[in-house]
Amino acid sequence: MPRNVNILMVDDQPSKLLTYEVMLAELGDNLIKANSAREALEILLKTNIAVVLLDVSMPDIDGFELAALIRQHPRFQRTAIIFISAVHLTDLDRLKGYQRGAVDYISVPVVPELLRAKVSVFADLHRQALQLEELNRELRRLSGSLMTAQDEERRRFARDLHDGIGQELAAAKIMLDSMSIRMPITGDNCVGEAAEIIDRVIQQVRSMSHLLHPPLLDEGGLSSALRWYLDGIAERSGIETKLDLQPSDFPRLSPQLERTLFRIIQEALTNVFRHSRAQKACVTLVQKDTGLLLRVLDNGKGVGEQTQQLQPGSIGVGIGGMRERARELGGDFRILNASPGTIVEIVIPSLVLPLPALATA
Repeated sequence: MPRNVNILMVDDQPSKLLTYEVMLAELGDNLIKANSAREALEILLKTNIAVVLLDVSMPDIDGFELAALIRQHPRFQRTAIIFISAVHLTDLDRLKGYQRGAVDYISVPVVPELLRAKVSVFADLHRQALQLEELNRELRRLSGSLMTAQDEERRRFARDLHDGIGQELAAAKIMLDSMSIRMPITGDNCVGEAAEIIDRVIQQVRSMSHLLHPPLLDEGGLSSALRWYLDGIAERSGIETKLDLQPSDFPRLSPQLERTLFRIIQEALTNVFRHSRAQKACVTLVQKDTGLLLRVLDNGKGVGEQTQQLQPGSIGVGIGGMRERARELGGDFRILNASPGTIVEIVIPSLVLPLPALATA
């Protein structure tokens, strides 16, 4: 938890700034002084400010105008602004201050204990917000590391299935085929039946291995793996699938990005199969100068409002996992009703895409 936060004191009279500095010194925070609105704005753009102590009566731009300017910037929507005034003391003045975004309004003469108490409250709130933000970043980092580890484990398990169990079954199948050639054909050919069973098991092992980590994802890239996966979904579920890639010769992406996008699409289509009662599903992947757009659309029954808002308790592990994977890429995740059906949409900004192809797309 940060021990010190920044408190910005704005007044055109240096003597007042010195007075406020003396009053607030025992808080132990960083006290920054500005003699004008312009200087205050420059400081705000360069520094993370917890509390702005703002004089109402200043030349050029007064405190009310400065507060309005501060609130217009997205970074300062929640920055605490406390007005101090010796002149504007009516209820209308206070109302005007609150309308401009003030959290408090102090009249002159200033009581030191009162000023310290008010500033301390908002400084502590800012400290807690910083701590929560830091914990959220750490949580996202750990979540991303866990998902990466899960992907690597899937890859290892898929390889073990294919190279271990798959090869052993193939060897057993060869032995049975050899036995069936040497044994006379009877009405009860158990060897032949056993060979057919092993054939089916080999196919199941191969399918499980490919679903855990498609070899095409490494060899041919995301577009090849998606075509294979959508064809499999259509064959297994009867859902009509479509893949729309823009551009049509979709380029290779970084391995981590391709794996993450594949897992998101895999989870989205699994939800379509399990919950939507849809007959059709379409996966759209668009690469632009501004980044990537991924959209999975079905024509099923849709989702409730709480699910659209991603409220806790209304979403399962699958949707939560897709959202975390999107966050890991710096992207925005949302779910919408398509009337009929559901849209799962992810937008990934170009600044997080380490893709040389993006610059030439």
